[in-house]
Amino acid sequence: MTFDLNFFLFQILPYISLSILLLGSIIRFDRDPYTWRTKSSQLLRKKQLMWGSNLFHIGILVVLAGHAVGLLTPIVVFDTLRISHGFKQIMAMSIGGLAGFMCLVGLLLLLHRRLFDPRIRATSSFADIAVLFLLLAQLLLGLWTITISMKHLDGYEMVKFMNWAQSIVTFKGGASEYIRDVHLVFKLHLTLGMFIFLIFPFTRLVHAWSAPVFYVFRRQYQIVRRRER
Repeated sequence: MTFDLNFFLFQILPYISLSILLLGSIIRFDRDPYTWRTKSSQLLRKKQLMWGSNLFHIGILVVLAGHAVGLLTPIVVFDTLRISHGFKQIMAMSIGGLAGFMCLVGLLLLLHRRLFDPRIRATSSFADIAVLFLLLAQLLLGLWTITISMKHLDGYEMVKFMNWAQSIVTFKGGASEYIRDVHLVFKLHLTLGMFIFLIFPFTRLVHAWSAPVFYVFRRQYQIVRRRER
């Protein structure tokens, strides 16, 4: 039996990556809760951090939401709403491209700040810098896919990825066959994404699980210090 790299990468690796992402995060939170942080350096170069962080986080949230909706929404839903694959493709390229560009600018600001400020560089680990470069590579690959998608404006190339993603999450066999013949840049983008899932629990990326979504809806202020009588 010959080794099928396509089958391993796009049928087996997704489950390995997602399992390590979830189990690794739970174990880290249970065993090393005090390492569950971003190791913030917000007191240094605050203006650059503000611009970089806001652009990056807004962009990445839109990109992730677009991927989730675009890939995991059943095709029958789009057909019922009479949203054509071509229209969906163009919307994904337009909105995803704009969000991706915002994310890129923000990430470059954060990377420049971490590499070229001696004080921040001194407190940065190898993993801190490596994660930023991995995210940069993933983002550039994602933007590159837009140029390839422009050659398939009918949207049926995207349907292959929808079928692949939905087969993975529903534990159906044959998922890897949907994307066996897609362009190499898409395969690199998917593979690097799964690698980032693999290392997620072991880096500062875990802080994404602790996003303070409900902070603005809290019913009362947090008591930091009681007033002395």
